[in-house]
Amino acid sequence: MRQEKIYLLFTDTGTVLSEAIKVFTKKPYNHASIAFDSSLKEVYSFGRRQPHNPLNGGFVHEDMYSFIFLDSNCAVYSLTVTPEQKRKMKAFIDSIESEKKMYRYNFIGLFGALFQKEIHRKSAYFCSQFVSTVLQESGTILFDKPLCFIAPHDIQALPELKLE
Repeated sequence: MRQEKIYLLFTDTGTVLSEAIKVFTKKPYNHASIAFDSSLKEVYSFGRRQPHNPLNGGFVHEDMYSFIFLDSNCAVYSLTVTPEQKRKMKAFIDSIESEKKMYRYNFIGLFGALFQKEIHRKSAYFCSQFVSTVLQESGTILFDKPLCFIAPHDIQALPELKLE
């Protein structure tokens, strides 16, 4: 059977929000993204819509050459998937992108994750909640806890991932 790769990025952008999250997680990377190409041109997540405005968050097609990422620490992992799983991931992301103005960054969900209280908001994700949802909706990875509790380090620890 033909296999393909997708890429998962874990970054420490050094932003105020990233540093605040790091206080609680004590982990080096606190942002997760998913990419469909090794050149990292197709990178998606939930984060800042405008690089200089941290309060305007939602679905983003990330630019790895923007100032936010240029000085970031980053780890890139690959995950081997079937063509059908990759197709499902892209379809899920395309459906969000087609209505991206309806989607928001799930700031409230971050607090729920911190206190282990499930908070489900329609059309809202934080970065690792989004990436884990893409992986689960495609049938690629099934998580053993609610997706609203998945942190970047939970995804990074998956044994199926290969550090690139």
